[in-house]
Amino acid sequence: MNASDTLAYTHSLGLQAKVASALMAKASTATKNRALRHLATALRQQQGPLQDANARDLQRAVAGGLSEPMVDRLRLTPSVLETCAQGCEQLAAMPDVIGEISGLQQQPSGIRVGQMRVPIGVFGMIFESRPNVTIEAASLSIKSGNACILRGGSEAIESNKALAELVQQALVAAGLPPEGVQLVQTTDRSVVDHLIAMPQFVDVIIPRGGRGLIERISAGAKVPVIKHLDGNCHMYVDDPCDLDMAVRLVDNAKTQKYSPCNAAESLLVARGVAADFLPRIAAVFAAKGVEMRCDAEAHALLQKKWPLAPVNSGDGAMKDVAHAAAQPSLRLCPAQEEDWYAEYLAPIISVKVVDGVDAAIAHINQYSSHHTDAIVTNDHRHAQAFLREVDSSSVMVNASTRFADGFEYGLGAEIGISTDKFHARGPVGIVGLTSLKYVVLGSGEVRG
Repeated sequence: MNASDTLAYTHSLGLQAKVASALMAKASTATKNRALRHLATALRQQQGPLQDANARDLQRAVAGGLSEPMVDRLRLTPSVLETCAQGCEQLAAMPDVIGEISGLQQQPSGIRVGQMRVPIGVFGMIFESRPNVTIEAASLSIKSGNACILRGGSEAIESNKALAELVQQALVAAGLPPEGVQLVQTTDRSVVDHLIAMPQFVDVIIPRGGRGLIERISAGAKVPVIKHLDGNCHMYVDDPCDLDMAVRLVDNAKTQKYSPCNAAESLLVARGVAADFLPRIAAVFAAKGVEMRCDAEAHALLQKKWPLAPVNSGDGAMKDVAHAAAQPSLRLCPAQEEDWYAEYLAPIISVKVVDGVDAAIAHINQYSSHHTDAIVTNDHRHAQAFLREVDSSSVMVNASTRFADGFEYGLGAEIGISTDKFHARGPVGIVGLTSLKYVVLGSGEVRG
């Protein structure tokens, strides 16, 4: 497409979405739930065609040299599709928040004033990789009574088209306009520039991807943006804590999957447990090929304790040498200042020994991206201080950061993590896609 073509195309998408949004906003709860259940059924019944489309994307990604964690983001496995289907069903089972009136208060004049929850209208979502986001965004849009325009990454175009077709079929089956959810059918990047500059059609933009994408959209948008830049999530191992639990949680937070924004990128360890904990987690990371970028104290401790140095003579020497050789190699290197800020999305983690909970909180508030941070502790006071003082959208006690997800939070799905302090913070689900307006109930009162 040339520039005029993409402008006309985007304008058409916006106009259709605006018209559809009025119909989506007044749809009944039963109608919206029927569309979601149709979609869940279709996702299960059409796994074969969906995976065929996905295979074309995967083949192109591998041929193009995309890294394995990034390729993994693209996969529409049966498990991923089942999770999407369950998310649709979970949303259908949830109460409808649209139309809720809260906080009604009688005023001296006789009127009653409260707030009603209403759809935002039209949101545009721009996202990279992960084709499952197409379903998550579409299902949340349906439940929240919004219309949406989705622009997925070029690397997932075939998968996204196949998924979007199922969404529109589900809308039609439920008696809703197919334009309620529209996928941008071209990979031309100029569409994004037009989409973020159409306040007459689009009420909010939600970017989901790397820092470069989000910064570009934030700088050029003429409509509000719900965003986060990085996912530099921390696990802090406190003194005192259950070390077995700590090993299990840190392992899961880092290695369960490397590419999501809620994977742990930084490990802080209280000095009182460092000598016991660090060699244990190092053994786990060594076995899984995770590189540890350590501050001086952690680096020296691990160099001393891993592996045990073989003796130089005697019969036991060969056994020790063999034992050492059998050990997985520990990928260990000194941390640089930039490591404390890094979102690796890879088998790499920064490691620092700290004095205790206050030092951990100070480090997190300085270097964190304010996404998700967790403490592993047996001390109730430390847990409460961490919850109060860590300035992040999700703060956890004795749980893996990998739980920071709309599905795991019981939201059915989410279309991104907001680290802003206004309107929406944390996983953006139904509530994050709505707004509040004041309503006034009167009985003929006039202002004197």
